[in-house]
Order: sequence, then C-alpha cells, then structure tokens
Amino acid sequence: MSWGSEQQGYQGYQGYQGYPGQQGYEYGQGCGHPVQPVPYEQPWQYTSEEPQAASSTIQMDPVPAGPPPPTPPSEPEPKSEPEPEPKSEPGPGPGPESKREPKPKAGGRDRYFDALRAFALVRVVAYHTFGWAWAGMVFPSMGVMFALAGSLMAKSLERPAFKVVKSRMRRLLPPFWFWGFFVVLAMLIHDWMPGWQIVFWIVPVGDPPGNQWGIQAWEILWYLRTYLWFVLMSPLLLKVFRKAPLPVLFLSLLPILVFQYAWQPPYNRFGSGLTDFATFLFCWLVGFAHREGVLQRLKPALVILASLALLAYGGWYAFAHQAEFGTYDLDEVPVAQTFWSAGFVTLLMYFKAYYNVDFAWLARFKRLDRIVTIFNGRAVTIYLWHEIALVLAVPLTDQFWKVPAFEKWLPLESQWFMFGVGWVLIWIAIPLVGWVEDVAAKKKPKLLP
Repeated sequence: MSWGSEQQGYQGYQGYQGYPGQQGYEYGQGCGHPVQPVPYEQPWQYTSEEPQAASSTIQMDPVPAGPPPPTPPSEPEPKSEPEPEPKSEPGPGPGPESKREPKPKAGGRDRYFDALRAFALVRVVAYHTFGWAWAGMVFPSMGVMFALAGSLMAKSLERPAFKVVKSRMRRLLPPFWFWGFFVVLAMLIHDWMPGWQIVFWIVPVGDPPGNQWGIQAWEILWYLRTYLWFVLMSPLLLKVFRKAPLPVLFLSLLPILVFQYAWQPPYNRFGSGLTDFATFLFCWLVGFAHREGVLQRLKPALVILASLALLAYGGWYAFAHQAEFGTYDLDEVPVAQTFWSAGFVTLLMYFKAYYNVDFAWLARFKRLDRIVTIFNGRAVTIYLWHEIALVLAVPLTDQFWKVPAFEKWLPLESQWFMFGVGWVLIWIAIPLVGWVEDVAAKKKPKLLP
C-alpha cells in the first residue's frame, strides 16, 4: 500500500493506496506473463498461376473474320482445384484466406489481454495527470490489471510453483532495482535518512520508505508490493480455488467488508498491504476462474445479473460515502473499489471466456498493433517511470514560456500539453531503460520489444 497523496483522502483504511497508476502492470504481462496459446493455424496453399479468365471472355486470335474458336477443353480449372476468391489479387495480400481474421503474431500473445493492459496503462497516466475522480468508474485499471495477471499466473502454475514464483520475481525485481537506484540516490541527496526499512527497496513485500521530496515517484510502489503478495500466495490460492471455485470467488468479497465494519487493519506497512490485498483479491481470483474454465460454463444471464449487482453496490457505496472519504474516487474508497472492479472485470473476463474473443483484428492495423506490443513488452518500464516523466514535464513546460512564439501559439497552460510532454518523455525512457526488462527476462536486450 502506498503512503502517497492518493491515500490522503482515505480515512476508513489508513493504509489504502488506490493509486490507479495501478496496472499497469500485468503488469503481470510486463512482468513476464506466460505466452498465450493460439489455435492451430491451417496452412494455406497458394497457386502460382493467374486466375483463369471467365468462360464468357472471347479469345482474340489473329484469325480473320468468323466465329471465335471454341474454348479448348483444357482451359477451365479442374473442379477439384480451389478457385481463388474473385476479389483477391496476386501480391502480398492474404489471398484466399482474406475472409479470416488475422491470427496473433508469432509468440501466440492474446491481443485481447494485451489491448486491455495497454489501455489500462494509458488510463493510469491520464489519471495521474488530470486527477479525474470518475476515471476509475469508466475503466478500473488496477482491477483489470490484477485480473489479467491472475489469469496468466494460473496458466503459469501448470509448471512447478517454485519455478513460476522465482521467474515472476526475477522479471519484476531487476527493473525495480534499476529504477530504485536513481530514486533512492535522489532522495539521499535531498536529505533523506533511511532506517532499517530500506530493506524493502530490495524486496518490496512492504512499502519501500522515502521522504516527502520523492513521494510522487515512490508512492506508486504499492502496486508492486500487492502484485508480489499475490504471486507468493498464488500456489495456495489456486489450490483452495479449485476445491470450490464459485464459493471461494464470492467469499473473496468478505475480507474488505470485515475490514470496513468489524476490524480495521493497523496503520502500518502490513495493514496497508493487507487492505490492498483484500481490495483486489476478487479480481485476481476471477482471473483464475477465466483460466480454469469456470466462467465459460456459466450462463450469460447469471453472469450479467451478478456483475450488475456488484457494480450497483460499488457505485452506490462510492457516492453514498462521499462525506466520509471526501470524494467518490474509487482509489480512495476501498469497498467501492472492490465491488465496482469486481463487477467490471467479471464482464470483461466472461466476454473473453464465453465468446473466445482474441482481438486478432489488431494485426490489420500495423501501427496500433505495434503500439500495443510495445506497451506490453515495456509495461513495467512505463508504470515505474511515468510519474517521473510527469514530474519532469512541469519544469520542461516552464522553459517553453521563455520563447515568445511558444508562449503565443502553444497551449502551455493546459494540462493536456503537460500530458503530451509526459508521453514524449515516456517514449524516450522506453528505449533508454526498457532494455532492463529484457535482461530480467533473460532475453537479448532491445531498444524496442
């Protein structure tokens, strides 16, 4: 749980960090999620001949006047050979399979998951720029990220649990250490005096400490801590879930209610971590339900009604307790965050499971597909460095005011301008520091994935 500014409005749960910076991170995917299997692709045979002319076409020969010679019997295509689609032209196009959706590219990634993760990261950066209280209700990024990570974790646990947990930690920690080196050094220069809690900068099972000067950078680390808790607990959680999937799924909503109405976690690192764990437990388990085929077996009417009920309770709680929390922002209201995210991600994951949606059509839009690939290959980098990019965007924007032409023609006072500058800095950071994710995954370092 973060100790940052997003927590300041959180009164009922002293440790709760609702930072929608949340995510990002598959963050799971950026953290080394397993490759998604794709259906077997049938090989298509292409013929080198040009399509035969239609039988109605007149054969022009250098013969004087007279009726055209009869069409040779060998000219028509044998009926056993597949006739090319009339609209398909020879060239680099897909040919006869043009009616089929493009398959995911090599590597078998699920583009539905990838697209959701990319959008969640964009929403995180937008929230941290504009501070929109309604952003979480439009798209609860952190709930979505934890659901995606839960599904991928369940898939990974088909292998030995120890190896899976070790692999996830290896993919997460080196990018965190690299980023943390600069943050810790900057805070030390600005008079930070750490205690023994600095060990959480090595393995963030608790919120890493810091000073007020660097709070905007380190407060987002609540997500890494919560993700790490889920990774360590997943082997046990999956065993319990498999014994009674639906009862366990719905019982996962009870801890946050207990914390609200019966027992309040202590105001410390453990308490804030426990609160975040309870807040997103349902989302992680609904990822299990997707991977284990539980959602696919449910009737649409039942899932839709249950999801709408969860959304209704979460939305009602957020607006009904504005006086208590000072806002309806889900990131400040844990109970509302839990139920709203639960209903939202259940619909997303059920849509995926029941209709087998894969967003393979993204392959037709090369630039968009490329952006989604970069976002997923550098999810940890984007999440860790986006706040620093937004911080640097402020003094950088100030420099534009010194140029009269910029002052006159650019919307320097607009937050949208700062949002754009922030993304420019993020895209600079991706090739500069993103290669650390490749090293952590034991891959050859690349400027772009």
